[in-house]
Amino acid sequence: MFQLGKTIVSEDLIEKDFVCNLNACKGACCIEGEAGAPITEEEVEILKEIYPKVKPFLRPEGIVAIEKQGTYIKTDLDELETPLVDGKECAYVTFTDRGIASCGIEDAFNAGAIDFRKPISCHLYPVRVQDYSEFAAVNYHRWPICDDACTLGKELKVPVYKFVKTALIRKFGENWYAELEKVASEM
Repeated sequence: MFQLGKTIVSEDLIEKDFVCNLNACKGACCIEGEAGAPITEEEVEILKEIYPKVKPFLRPEGIVAIEKQGTYIKTDLDELETPLVDGKECAYVTFTDRGIASCGIEDAFNAGAIDFRKPISCHLYPVRVQDYSEFAAVNYHRWPICDDACTLGKELKVPVYKFVKTALIRKFGENWYAELEKVASEM
């Protein structure tokens, strides 16, 4: 672990390799698990605002789930998440004609319908950020469904922090990322 500003960063971001291999996993991170994607207070308001523009990009099952549960949910632990379809995949998930999970929010973004790409937790994955009162912990999340991404990352020699560069800059800024690159070059 090392400190960058008000963040404590796991060395795994530099030492581990990762490149999503959607042909292998089919976007399982949007489908597997027991919860929706973590979202921020700010994203709660964004999701409410953009939903009418995102709705045309969603599957009927997702629309039903969102209109029943809301554009987000609050868990028993007061955590904010995207809603799920029947306790399974994210309500915002879509599927390509090849059966690969995609994001209806990102589909709307790519089509120019909205200017919000997707929740930052999704954009950052496999990096997870845990906010504490004085700092944020920035960690690499290992999940067996991403084993093919680790293999592909190793083949292509792409460390986690480079794979999620755009998302890390979105979350922490250009200067923070430049400092991360400096640390990586010294390891």
